[in-house]
Amino acid sequence: MGYPNGVAPQGNQPLFSFGVITDVQYADIPDGRSFIGVPRYYRNSILVLQRAVQKWNNHQNISFSLNLGDIVDGYCPKDQSLNAVRKVAKEFENFNGPVYHMIGNHCLYNLPRSKLLPLLSIPSVDTCAYYDFSPIPEYRFVVLDGYDISAVGWPHDHPHTIEALKLLDEKNPNVEKNSPNGLVDLERRFLKFNGAVGKEQLKWLDNILQDATKSNQKVVVCCHIPLDPGATSKEALLWNYDEVMDVIHRYDCVKACLGGHDHQGGHSVDSHGVHHRVLEAALECPPGTDAFGYIDVFEDRLSLIGTDRMASSEMVFNH
Repeated sequence: MGYPNGVAPQGNQPLFSFGVITDVQYADIPDGRSFIGVPRYYRNSILVLQRAVQKWNNHQNISFSLNLGDIVDGYCPKDQSLNAVRKVAKEFENFNGPVYHMIGNHCLYNLPRSKLLPLLSIPSVDTCAYYDFSPIPEYRFVVLDGYDISAVGWPHDHPHTIEALKLLDEKNPNVEKNSPNGLVDLERRFLKFNGAVGKEQLKWLDNILQDATKSNQKVVVCCHIPLDPGATSKEALLWNYDEVMDVIHRYDCVKACLGGHDHQGGHSVDSHGVHHRVLEAALECPPGTDAFGYIDVFEDRLSLIGTDRMASSEMVFNH
């Protein structure tokens, strides 16, 4: 496209770019359907990942890639879980740069945290999977552990499991805790396949955002489970998304939140101008189609260039 006087606008070159993919949910089993009947392509999803890695490598300017969780599927036969996770992790390792993983519910159906985190090189303290990193001084990425308080992944007698089960019993009267039957509006998020961010992690997040503000950094928050009702179905929200967003909204540094989990994806801008982009799932790509992308990071916006089923999005910061 032509620019007046032939001068391109300022900020035309991204500061850096990074790859994104979510919900690969690979398993060496025949195709199936979700509980609401959406087709799922368990073997094909690893091919989507292979094409993603190839495209990121060909681009040559992708600084790192982000996997937003659910690396293998819950239907993966349990005696194959370890090999399936290793197999998908190996595909990610073909990317010419660092890969940052987060954990999802399907990961935890397959392996306990103690096994899973080392396989995905997730930096952790006491097998909690939250951490942050800074690819350039002006930007910081915060990876949340959405299954910190969860009925999956911890030993059954762990305080985090006990807290999660207590919350589910209070909020969800159904015998099947993954059923939202009878739950109204936002209460529909109290399902077993979701989780919460615990008190320690909230405190950690607050400290990180305080530090980022002092350092004049812009922050991108990443969590497998979405944090805004405008970007996702109510059944796919973090249990205490409101508490997490209360912390985030105390500061002006957070510009965008990225998530997975809700396979059809979504995009919203909340009341404080924070963008929420939930990414479309690799698992639901019929053979020959794709869902992955990369994000160009600028001073004033994030620009998601999606492939095929992953919609491209502009996330322009409001201040």
